This record gives sequence, C-alpha cells and structure tokens, in this order.
Amino acid sequence: MISEDHLKRIAAWSRELTEAEIEVARAGVSERSYGTGETVFMRGDTFDYWAGMVFGLARMGGVSRDGKETSLAGLTAGAWFGEGSVLKNEPRRYDVVALRDSRVALMERSAFMWLFENSVGFNRFLVRQLNERLGQFIGMLEVNRTLDATARLARSIASLFNPILYPESTAHLEITQEEIGALSGMSRQNANRALNRLEKEGLLRLEYGGVTILDIERLRGYGD
Repeated sequence: MISEDHLKRIAAWSRELTEAEIEVARAGVSERSYGTGETVFMRGDTFDYWAGMVFGLARMGGVSRDGKETSLAGLTAGAWFGEGSVLKNEPRRYDVVALRDSRVALMERSAFMWLFENSVGFNRFLVRQLNERLGQFIGMLEVNRTLDATARLARSIASLFNPILYPESTAHLEITQEEIGALSGMSRQNANRALNRLEKEGLLRLEYGGVTILDIERLRGYGD
C-alpha cells in the first residue's frame, strides 16, 4: 500500500478526498515501470485499471488499418487517463505507449468504482476531467482538419499545459524534439522546423532536453 503523502504527490484528485476515501484509494493503487517504447496497454485490451503518470512521458493514440499512426494526447507526470473505459467496463479504444522510461500508477477498478459510488470529491474531479478531455479531443479534431503543421505542433504543446488534465505542469517542459514530433504526429525534422519558427515568434524557448513556454495563450490560439 502506498503512503498517503505519496498518493497526494502523484494524484491531485486525492487532495479532495476524505480520510476514509484516501484509505480506499491507497489500498487500490500500485505502480509499474515501463521502458521506452513499451506498451502500457493496446486497443482492444481488457485493462482493469485507471492509470496515472508518476513520471515519464507516454503517447495516447492508435494505428489505422493502413498503418498510419494517430496521436490523440501526450501524457506527462500527474496526468490520469482511461476513466471512460473503466466506467463503461469495456476494452480499451486506443494504445498508450511509453516514449521514455516511465512509471505508471494503477488503480484497481473495484477501488475506482467504490470512489465513484461514494465520494463527492472524486465525482467532482471526474466531471471536470471528462469535460476537459472532451474539449481537448474536439479541439484536436478541428486543428487536424484546418491548421498547418506549425499550428498543430503549437496546439499539441499547449494541450500539455491544461491545468485540469496536467495539474503538475510548469512553464518548463522536459521533452525532446523527437518526443514533441511523436506527440504531434510529425517527423523530428518537421517538428524541428516548427519549433524554430515558434521560438523566433517568441512563444517558446528551446533548451537542452526541454522547452520553456513564454506565451501559453498565443500557443493555444496559434493559427487562428
């Protein structure tokens, strides 16, 4: 069983729980490590856990029948995902793959459902989470249909700074250009060109092993 302090560090939603609810959550959470390129779960898997990133970086997406990869979202430390599949008790509808060595917290479905059925604080969090995730995916659909590569990359980076979905994010993002390309669905070379353009326009600063965001609002609206 993980400690209460550790739970509160890796799961912002736990800070809204009562002491009794925290005990249920603690008892239901374990952790597992995944290496670079390792699959957390695949589309069609029966994966009976709600999951959260302790550290690392993962990509949520899929592969079409013609072999084309599609990125739906990046997952950084503090992000929890998969609640829809847990609630509906259905196979996963997308893949999650670690882009670097990562550690993932896994909550058993029984603990998740107990909190869902008994905790007001947990349900408030789920409503916010599901609403933000829906907005994220609707926005991504619009971006992919109407904007150029630089705008798609800008919006992809900006999505990692949603305070509900990524509560632990700061102005500096530890991420490589290759990883940004993977999350944006483009090659490293194209991602590099787009990042250099955004840097010249004063929206971000490229640094060794990461990116510092200088103007998050302009990133969110880039291309409008």
